[in-house]
Amino acid sequence: MTSPADTAAPVAVEEAEAALVEHYPRLVRLAYLTLPASLGKHRRVLVAHRLVQRALPRKARTARGGAYGLLRGEVLRAALAYGARSGSGSRGRGRGAAVTRAVRAVLDAVRLPAVAGLRVHPRAGGSDELALDRALSALPAAARAAFALQALEGLGERGTRVVLESAGVADVRGPLRAAAAVEGRRHLLGAGEFDPCTVQTGPTDLLRRRQRARVGLVAAAVVGVGGLLLAVGIAGGAPGDARAAGGSPGSGTSDALDPAALVRVPADAWRSTARLDFTAWPARGDRTTDTSLLGRALTVWAAPGTGVDVTATPGTPRTAPAGAPQLLFAGNVDSAAVVILHDGMRLVRYAEPAAGGGRAALDFARVDDAGITTAAAVVLDRVDGNTRFLTAPWVAEAQTRDLLVPGRAGAPLHRSAAGVTDPVQAPGAGTGAASGTAAGACGTTWPVLQLRSSSSVAEHHSFLLTDLGDLTPVHLTYLPAPDGSTPASAPREATGPAALTSWAHGACRLGELRGQGVRSVNDWEFARTPLPESAGEASWTCDRADTWRGPGEASVQFLAPGAGAATPSSVVGRQQDGSACSRFGQHVMAGVMWRSPGGHWYLLAAGSRGVSRITAAHGVTATAYGPYLAVPAPRSSRPTLTAHLAGGGTITPLGQS
Repeated sequence: MTSPADTAAPVAVEEAEAALVEHYPRLVRLAYLTLPASLGKHRRVLVAHRLVQRALPRKARTARGGAYGLLRGEVLRAALAYGARSGSGSRGRGRGAAVTRAVRAVLDAVRLPAVAGLRVHPRAGGSDELALDRALSALPAAARAAFALQALEGLGERGTRVVLESAGVADVRGPLRAAAAVEGRRHLLGAGEFDPCTVQTGPTDLLRRRQRARVGLVAAAVVGVGGLLLAVGIAGGAPGDARAAGGSPGSGTSDALDPAALVRVPADAWRSTARLDFTAWPARGDRTTDTSLLGRALTVWAAPGTGVDVTATPGTPRTAPAGAPQLLFAGNVDSAAVVILHDGMRLVRYAEPAAGGGRAALDFARVDDAGITTAAAVVLDRVDGNTRFLTAPWVAEAQTRDLLVPGRAGAPLHRSAAGVTDPVQAPGAGTGAASGTAAGACGTTWPVLQLRSSSSVAEHHSFLLTDLGDLTPVHLTYLPAPDGSTPASAPREATGPAALTSWAHGACRLGELRGQGVRSVNDWEFARTPLPESAGEASWTCDRADTWRGPGEASVQFLAPGAGAATPSSVVGRQQDGSACSRFGQHVMAGVMWRSPGGHWYLLAAGSRGVSRITAAHGVTATAYGPYLAVPAPRSSRPTLTAHLAGGGTITPLGQS
């Protein structure tokens, strides 16, 4: 494969033509993925082919990456420019905009292959492909191009950056970050849904073809009159005409703003699918047929005004819908009318006062690649320190429990027939933490949801969710300490006695993650070590928080024996935006100065499975073979710790430079 970093060399027209013929399907697919979904599949297929065919240079040119690199750059540049033109063209006003669209349609029809009444489109894919298509349509054009270059061309971040910059993208950092959101679905691009060279055909509305033909002839006549008449026609739109509802840049197709076009999933669809996420949610609530409410929600999503409070979790695009979204809920909740929509990548919550007046709210949250647990509940409303949730159709039982009281059984949580829960006290309510003013405070209780899935999908599968201020609650998991006889395993549900006991010591720090778009937090007890002077056994844990957008953070904690059930453990190390304590960072080590009950100070260090030796230097010199070190040391000691891995390599405590 040609690298964009190759030395620039002259490319003859004949060489470029041969490369175009050889790589034609590749180039068309690249253009198709970069073009905006608002064009519609028929038009996007045709435009993709046109852009590739027009990429052939008229004379020899010098380019990096040879003939294919030249063509690829031209195709990307044209696709990005076409998307910008189509986005700006949708903001026209009045008759002038209508004439402009008609003229553009005629001009495109002249330059594109056309058969009267014939529509083309790629083969329809399954629910996974549909979700990816929706997720891509919500991304900016440059992000779609970045995803295509990495997924189709196999380019790394550096190669993608070079190609995008050469195509005219000024700042590629944003597109690269946005493309990372759908990186895990690269394998789906092999489906026919994304192949504009293998298409199916079908007729348009046969009964209305004659009427459309007349419109086309009129538009052609406008073109034939010449530039003067065209200019007069364009100028006919009054500058003061009101903008169409939702007519902002990127507002997508007309279906995106049509309540009748909303996707509605059958009530029992979740029972017959292997994919349990938001795409399997039916539309629920007592106002799912209220077209006025649904229309307002879609219009505000497309173009929120100054009277709307808009929030979004970090990394979530606030762009308008590119196509018809899926309706999950519409109904009155407490004193608000609430609509929940899903576009394959995001959840969007619209809320307005049910009695009229007041400000509306619009909230965005990333939910791509959700699953049976992370798509199990959505926040409908928060009032006076209490939260109402809408639970997934596969949730058979709901309870609440206090994470700070691990020995107390859960209490049943009533839900309506639509899956709406009774109010649940928000964690940190009354301490200021619920509003973000005292992150980490939790008071005397930390309520969580304990849900159990239907036996139709997962027998006796119970799991914990906690509200951290976003649209979706956070999934809590647990990984126990190694016992020396069983191999390492994946995180498990945090519903057992050991998990609840461990989580009671870390619950209060969950408040530090409020509003950060966290998807899940795993509590990993990576070591249990004996303490000097027969003082008992200490627990070492690493809490790993992963966000929907990808990055995460980790904190290592130490807990001495004898602490109360809800006593917070001591944080002894942190890492921001790293892989520590994830499946990509499976080794961890931490150290702490500890005072024994007898009043003596010790340097303690512990490592996870795989640590074969720990050494201390600079003020304390010591070596321990195995995953644990304990040596007497002055209280003021600040030694450097190093853990040696059995398989080679070393690690240092989180936060130690």
